[in-house]
Amino acid sequence: MPTFLFDQTIFGPVRSRRLGLSLGINLLPNSRKVCSFDCIYCECGLNETTSTGEKLPTRDQVRELLEEKLTAMSRSGELPDVITFAGNGEPTLHPDFAGVVDDVIVLRNQYCPRARIAVLSNATRIQRSDVYQALLKVDDNILKLDGGREATICQLDRPVGAFSLEALVNHLMHFQGQLTIQTMFVKGRYDGAMVDNTTAADVEPWLQLLNRIKPSQVMIYTIERDTPFDTLQKVSLAELSEIAEKVRILGIPVQVSG
Repeated sequence: MPTFLFDQTIFGPVRSRRLGLSLGINLLPNSRKVCSFDCIYCECGLNETTSTGEKLPTRDQVRELLEEKLTAMSRSGELPDVITFAGNGEPTLHPDFAGVVDDVIVLRNQYCPRARIAVLSNATRIQRSDVYQALLKVDDNILKLDGGREATICQLDRPVGAFSLEALVNHLMHFQGQLTIQTMFVKGRYDGAMVDNTTAADVEPWLQLLNRIKPSQVMIYTIERDTPFDTLQKVSLAELSEIAEKVRILGIPVQVSG
């Protein structure tokens, strides 16, 4: 099915179902997706097998473009609720990610001090000290965990390179609760096999991992836009709500987007 890419380094603002009026930052190319996962449900499509040669925006370019946008928004009287690192793939892959975070904090404090800074990340780079320290500085450190079994995560998220669920959880625990866990629930078929991470076989171990990680919040959601494969389907709000209640029993706040 059709998918879309963000064609600007600074995009929006857009109304986010989870974050409010969000001004986006895309640290990846504007013409293709670059990610350490290749999720079968990704609204940006699949990773390209060949490079177009388009370079990543530099730290200076990001700072200049963001300041230009915030200046314009300030003049119009419409400031963002949140500045969100998202875009065409995994933002922490940018080599100057930590420096860009520092610049964004300075500009946020200058133009819209009430706005929050959020990072949507698949958590594959949190073992790096610079990425870890940068994520500790943002207001909403939102990290992906799409299930409680490694096989299911590999089926849904298709990691590029080696992946260890236990290693990921250990690194998530290092945040000592200063993070939000984000989980996509989806059903359907992919590559001739059933896909469904809402089953007890996946949800129960996922809950156990949440109990170890102890995040400040959990966000659960399902497909909203087109995906690369038309054999996938949304999970009902009723099912998401049932899963959410199990999270609340652990004493963890949860946000549901159906």
